[in-house]
Amino acid sequence: MPSMPWPAVSDTPLRPFKIPRSVLVVIHTPALDVLLIERADKPGYWQSVTGSLDAEDEALDVTARREVLEETGIDVDRVGGVLRDWQQQNVYEIYATWRHRYAPGVTHNTEHVFGLTVPAGTPVVLNPREHLSHVWLPWPEAAARCFSPSNAEAIRRLPALPA
Repeated sequence: MPSMPWPAVSDTPLRPFKIPRSVLVVIHTPALDVLLIERADKPGYWQSVTGSLDAEDEALDVTARREVLEETGIDVDRVGGVLRDWQQQNVYEIYATWRHRYAPGVTHNTEHVFGLTVPAGTPVVLNPREHLSHVWLPWPEAAARCFSPSNAEAIRRLPALPA
């Protein structure tokens, strides 16, 4: 039997669809300098840490801590960070360019917003498959640079939140 130019179906692991529930984590210093990261799949698109739940029953704070570690190398507890659930949800339409990652018919995502206060000078180690570079900016500049309206709005809320 001739060999196939592609792997047999049984040899190809199925990638599960993303769960349309995610976290947005605005990482900032006590002085309200905000960490932004540039997407590798869309150069020029700057954002805070985001990511979907890995399982329907994964707690949101667990998702937030995992995504922060995976995307920035920041271990919340190790750096003495303070993670807060802002009790804010955003429902938005998933950009068409990323819709293939979700089950057929899924068009909207519910994003849960968190803030993470870290000491100034906290080192950042990016996953190069996901992000190209990072920058710490004063909150007004960070909000202006975000491509996502909900991310920019979350950053603009920072000065009004309790310390």
